[in-house]
Amino acid sequence: MSDQQEIRFSGFGGQGIIRCALITGKALSLYDNKFATMTQVIGPEARGSACSAQVVISDSRILYPYITQPGTLMALSQEAYDKYYSEVSPGGFLIVEQDLVKLKSDHPDLKLFRVPATRFAEELGNRLFTNLVALGFFTAITRLATAEAMKKALPGLVPDRFLKINLKAFEKGYAFGLDLIQSTGASS
Repeated sequence: MSDQQEIRFSGFGGQGIIRCALITGKALSLYDNKFATMTQVIGPEARGSACSAQVVISDSRILYPYITQPGTLMALSQEAYDKYYSEVSPGGFLIVEQDLVKLKSDHPDLKLFRVPATRFAEELGNRLFTNLVALGFFTAITRLATAEAMKKALPGLVPDRFLKINLKAFEKGYAFGLDLIQSTGASS
């Protein structure tokens, strides 16, 4: 049995998808004592086009850095959901942006979670913080990385002048995830 976990972060360019993967990889490898690799795919148009980043996590060295069947998909756009949801392994996590993604089914074979990340980011003052809200939620739901490690990974990956608001966005998503787990009895 492999200790390896595969994650796909996806959305459209400009949502901070690549940054989510970079933060997760840094958190896991520097602060959670794991091995992690990150690869990315950006559409030719950059902003507004399809974008995804993959993170492979393991307790031991990673021999193949690309995902084959992700156990977790975070989809922050309809196009990303449509393109990638069928790849998620049965029993895996499917995390979608509640206001931007219309589901094709209830996905009874997956652990489905919805987060109003864009709405929360707008409440914090700017939809640019959507990715950190979603990343906080992802952290609470999947428990693949610790919240402490994720927060320690932010400096250097988010602009210094926005560090406090990014931490606040992360904590808002994280608290929403914890509340959702507690209220529904769902667990990883």
